[in-house]
Amino acid sequence: MRNIIEVNHLTKVYKNLRAVNDLSFEVKEGEILGLLGPNGSGKSTTINCILSLLTFQEGSIQVFGKPMTPTSYASRKKMGVVFQDVCVFDELTVFDNVDYFCGLYIQNSAVRKEYVEDAIALVGLQDFKKYTPKQLSGGLLRRLNIACGIAHKPQLLFFDEPTVAVDPQSRNNILEGIKILRDMGATIVYTSHYMEEVEILCDRIIILDKGKILASGTSDELKALAKIEEKITVEIIDLPKKYLDKISHFSNVQNVTYSNQVLHVVYKKGKNNLVELIDYFKKEKIKYNKIFSLRPTLNDVFLELTGKELRDS
Repeated sequence: MRNIIEVNHLTKVYKNLRAVNDLSFEVKEGEILGLLGPNGSGKSTTINCILSLLTFQEGSIQVFGKPMTPTSYASRKKMGVVFQDVCVFDELTVFDNVDYFCGLYIQNSAVRKEYVEDAIALVGLQDFKKYTPKQLSGGLLRRLNIACGIAHKPQLLFFDEPTVAVDPQSRNNILEGIKILRDMGATIVYTSHYMEEVEILCDRIIILDKGKILASGTSDELKALAKIEEKITVEIIDLPKKYLDKISHFSNVQNVTYSNQVLHVVYKKGKNNLVELIDYFKKEKIKYNKIFSLRPTLNDVFLELTGKELRDS
């Protein structure tokens, strides 16, 4: 597969802040690339540089095999952007909004009408074509925003947290629509703070922080980086501290906590951890209700790499 995007040694500095620091990566044709990172990690700056909405100090960016500049109009026609902030016209109907944005790229009225209808159908807004944005729920408004960004059938799409603050039904509709766009041949760059979405959608994932790549690969490849092997959760009505101390000294245990009648045991390695724990409960006649065993998640890896402290911006 050819590279649709090539970013080489990109560096963007704001006064004393190095927002993007010698960043290099590529996006393959037909893939969904997840771009993850905490607030202030450089995601938005990187995307805005790719779109030539920002200038940068060092490096190069190629899109569709050509240098990307503010005057790369041929490349821009093949690109679509769905920003986190909804950007539609309040005075226009759903149909007219999508028609307006599609008209920025498609001049033929017959072709444009077909494209607009396709976009509205893809996001499930057929029954709302005559509604204005103020008449739509938050989830429907998000779907309208997406329809406006994809109506001209772009080959390269950027989705910046498209499911923020939407209901589960709208979120499912949006994710299914993105899969359909990929199956139709679109290349997609996707940012989100919802790790489960990234696992479902993305063929490859890049984790950024402080403008640098901390890790990249498939979801399974990234989860293999986790320093934990298994997390076991047990519902126990009462568990004296002496048992916690004993469990914490099991050979493969990394951490043990007990709160709200739930025991959490984190293992750093080992294959028979659950059996060992159950055998110990039987030996000590400890009664428990439910027990769960989970492998590391993408969220575990993300927090290990970027830290658990809060980010304000």
